[in-house]
Amino acid sequence: MKWLPGERNNGFDVLYHNMKHGHLSTKELADFIRERATIEEAYSRSMTKLAKSASNYTQLGTFAPVWDVFKTSTEKLASCHLDLVRRLQELIKEVHKYGDEQIKAYKKTKEEVSGTLEAVQNIQSITQALQKSKENYNAKCLEQERLKKEGATPREIDKATVKSKKATDTYKLYVEKYAAVKSDFEQKMTETAQKFQDIEETHLLHMKEIIESFSNTIKDIHLQIGEVHEEFINNMANTTVESLIQKFAESKGTGKERP
Repeated sequence: MKWLPGERNNGFDVLYHNMKHGHLSTKELADFIRERATIEEAYSRSMTKLAKSASNYTQLGTFAPVWDVFKTSTEKLASCHLDLVRRLQELIKEVHKYGDEQIKAYKKTKEEVSGTLEAVQNIQSITQALQKSKENYNAKCLEQERLKKEGATPREIDKATVKSKKATDTYKLYVEKYAAVKSDFEQKMTETAQKFQDIEETHLLHMKEIIESFSNTIKDIHLQIGEVHEEFINNMANTTVESLIQKFAESKGTGKERP
């Protein structure tokens, strides 16, 4: 990424605060995953409650065995979502660990770029002084020319000339100072900008890895849920009308011989 100097030389401040915003993004990602885990936990509890309610439905009649199929399948679904909660909680721990590492890295970086911050403050100060001296130089030159055109006395013109020369010398001095601090600023800012970019690229890569773990975890659980649903479909397919009637007859029958 190529950087260009701005009029106010605020690039350092922008990049430094952008680095700090990285930690905020990490915290918000942890909050998002935690909220997802909370939703999954609530859903798991609801499914467990639903599975228990299936046990309380009437066990009378030929349909009774179907409730056992529902109960088993629902319990497995609840278990899948609870497993997702556990895995998301582990992921949250990893995100928090990364957040702590970020804080330590930022403190170290702040110390490393202190020289650049000083260079930024120097060029901002010199830039303001240069602009002020330029305005003063232009004003004194115009004043000198005005007095000459208006036919002012030699004394007034000499006085204006002295002021103009002083303003010129001051302006030249700040031009030289600006050139010196500009060179130092550009060198340090180039190095620091690259450092900030490296930090940002590493941060984004780490965040993408976390999101990949998040999505893969959900994908794995959804595959398990799909297997539970497939098992439910197969169990219902095997639970034929004939088998239900047969089970009812076997459980309620009083004998196998005609009365």
